[in-house]
Amino acid sequence: MSNSEKAEKVVYRFEDFLEKVDPAYSRFAQDIHEKLMAEKYQVKVESKASGFFVSYASPKTKRSLLNFLFRKKGLLVRVYADHHEQYADFFDLMPETMEKEIAKATPCKRLINPADCNPRCVLGFDFSVAGRRYQKCRYSCFQFVVTPESIPVISAFLDKERSYR
Repeated sequence: MSNSEKAEKVVYRFEDFLEKVDPAYSRFAQDIHEKLMAEKYQVKVESKASGFFVSYASPKTKRSLLNFLFRKKGLLVRVYADHHEQYADFFDLMPETMEKEIAKATPCKRLINPADCNPRCVLGFDFSVAGRRYQKCRYSCFQFVVTPESIPVISAFLDKERSYR
């Protein structure tokens, strides 16, 4: 095999990712994929150590809206809620299990003490849920395990965020 053949990057498709998703959640993942593709979001499917990683970027801003990723807990969805201030009351409706996931997320060093973080790091999220204030890193804040309870909330969350993009 030549060096150019070794350097050739493997291209993964959404269907490759979907094959690894628990059948109980594949319809949910497929529905989100279809919505975002209809809106011309750019999809990128990669293979990581923990499994496939799927990212959707806005066609206008090129900023990520959502990731699907695998962890020991199963399938996770990470939402980049850049417009969370516009629908702040939505967070009060989240189930306790999802708020606990937010509470466990990494704090945003730039929000807490800007000197503790790289100034080029994208600022995290500062918001409240049921009167409790959170200042969390954008890369772990809204990362939820996909469960029957979380699916309708994640779907509503995405609809809210997409309406402001």
